[in-house]
Amino acid sequence: MNNEPKNKHDFDSAPSLDQARRQLARYSLDVDAQAVLVAARLMEAGAKLGSAAEIHFGRFGLSTGRYRLLAELETNDGELLPSQLADNLGVTRATVTGLIDVLERDGLVSRRKSMQDGRQKAVVLTEAGASKLRDMAPEHFMRLEAMVSSLSLEERSVFLSLLGRVTEGISALTDEKKDVQANSKKR
Repeated sequence: MNNEPKNKHDFDSAPSLDQARRQLARYSLDVDAQAVLVAARLMEAGAKLGSAAEIHFGRFGLSTGRYRLLAELETNDGELLPSQLADNLGVTRATVTGLIDVLERDGLVSRRKSMQDGRQKAVVLTEAGASKLRDMAPEHFMRLEAMVSSLSLEERSVFLSLLGRVTEGISALTDEKKDVQANSKKR
C-alpha cells in the first residue's frame, strides 16, 4: 500500500514516510515510522479542518465553539448548567463562560435559575438561538455531506470506527510521559 498522498499538496507540512524514518533514525528512536506518519498527517488534517470550520461557521456569524454550545443545548432540551456544558464540550468552565457571554449578548442564549437546582443559573437556548440553528441547518449539513462525499458508505463506516480508536489515543499527547510509555508497551 502506498503511504504517499495522491496529490503532493494534500499534506504540504506533514512528513513523508521516508522523512519520518530519517528523523527517527537521526534520533536513534525505535518508533514505528508509519505510526508517526499517520499521527502527523492526522494532526495536519485536524489543523486544516479547524481552520475550515471557523470559516464555515463564520458564514453564520458563529465560531465553532459557539455553534457547538448551541447544538449541545438543542440536543439537551434547550437547557444545561454551565458546568454540564463544559463537561459535554470538553472545555474549561472559563471557556464556556466566554462563549455564553457572547451568545447571550447576541440574544441566542439566556441565563435563568435552573429548573433542576434553583441555586444555580442555567443556560437556555432562546427562540433566536433555535431559529439560528434551523436557518443554518440546510447549508451546514449539505456542506458536511459534501466534505466526505468522496468516501463510499463502507469507507465512511470504516473511517468512523478508526476515528473512534484514534480519538481514544489522543491522550498520548497530553498524558504524563510515564503513562504514555506504559500504554505503548501494552500494544
